[in-house]
Amino acid sequence: MGDVIFRVPLLGWMLKEAIHGPITAKVLFIVNLLLVWLLAILAFGYPAIIIPALTAVPVMFVVLILITKG
Repeated sequence: MGDVIFRVPLLGWMLKEAIHGPITAKVLFIVNLLLVWLLAILAFGYPAIIIPALTAVPVMFVVLILITKG
């Protein structure tokens, strides 16, 4: 699956560098993700803020369940 994702022209290259590259590439990847999120907030407004928060709720529930089971 990783090979398929790495073959996507721009996103695959950035992910490959973030996973296998130096620390600088990892930091710049995180900065790019934050800047894309800020651009989405500027373009779409409030939904760009609330949708990631709403998707994080079930993820956190699963994380909490996994922590308490182990």
